Amino acid sequence: MNQQVEQGYRMHRVLSNLSRLDVDRLDDADQERVETARDLLENVSLLTQPEDENWADAPTDS
Repeated sequence: MNQQVEQGYRMHRVLSNLSRLDVDRLDDADQERVETARDLLENVSLLTQPEDENWADAPTDS
């Protein structure tokens, strides 16, 4: 798997895990940290996506 695809996959996994957290059970400070992390990862994800809109359909080396 090429490095760009691998990094995108890792970012997707982290975002998925953050989205699964039951933030209602966390205290206010931790809720804010989770929201900040989610926002930062989403912004980085948007910045690092290849310009080709069909990048997700590209074959991988795996």
